[in-house]
This record gives sequence, C-alpha cells and structure tokens, in this order.
Amino acid sequence: MKWILLCWFLFVPFVLKAQEANDGKIMLTVILRYDETKTLDEIDDHLAKTGFIKNFPPEGVEIVSYYIVMGVGHVITLRLPPDKLREVNVAFEKGVWSAFRTEFYPTYDYMRIFNDLKQNAPTPQPEAATTPAKPASSETPTPSPSPRRTSRHRSS
Repeated sequence: MKWILLCWFLFVPFVLKAQEANDGKIMLTVILRYDETKTLDEIDDHLAKTGFIKNFPPEGVEIVSYYIVMGVGHVITLRLPPDKLREVNVAFEKGVWSAFRTEFYPTYDYMRIFNDLKQNAPTPQPEAATTPAKPASSETPTPSPSPRRTSRHRSS
C-alpha cells in the first residue's frame, strides 16, 4: 500500500501537468470488475434501479472509450475538468457499488508520443550471421571410461 501511495504522489502531478497542457482536463480510467456472485440480469437490474445508465456521465464529463472486457468487466476512460472528479466518484458510488468492484487510474494519451518515438527510432541494423564455432579438437584424446567392476554377493 505504501508503494502505491508513493507512486501516486510521485507520478500524478506529472500526469495532471501533461493533461493541463492540452485543455485543462484530466483523464481517468475506471475498471468496473464484475461481482461474480451476481448474474448479469442482477447487475443490469441494479444499474437500472440506481439510474446509473441513464444519468452517467455527469454533465461536463466526456466518455472517451467504453469497453467490455470478457472475464473482467467494464473499462471506461473519461475526460473531465479536475473539479468534476468528486461528482464522478459519487456517480460511481451511488450507481455501481454492490454490482461491481471499482478501480480508478489517472490516465493520459500516449499515442502522439508513441508515434513520435516510433518515427524517430533508429532502424535496427541486421546482425552478422554468426554460427557457433566448432570446438577445436584436442591433442590429447579423451580418456575412455574404465570398465565397471561388479561385485558378487551371495545371499545366505
């Protein structure tokens, strides 16, 4: 837990700073892990009863992507102003708790950086074909194993 908190305090300021450079908004990836003690119908009923599907996302929050990952659950990436973070959290607490286990991760778009790195990456040079060298024959012959002695034991 200490390691997670340390990473959070070290990296979140950089992620938030990178996002502020764009439009002042942050991105958040939310994983809603299935509660396997519930059927899909029970989960859908819960979401309908709480109004999550109808009311989500809060105003001013954009859904960037929404995927279902088989065996895991829902993976949602949101873009929002930092002052909407509490509102998003409350929407999940009121809408999905007891149907899913929730995980939240600060997120940033790496695609432009990845493409820049890829475009500027040096082309790898093919390595010269090397075949393993054959061991040099020894001047001294390898000694052959001596015959084994067998012992004869008589049982009384």
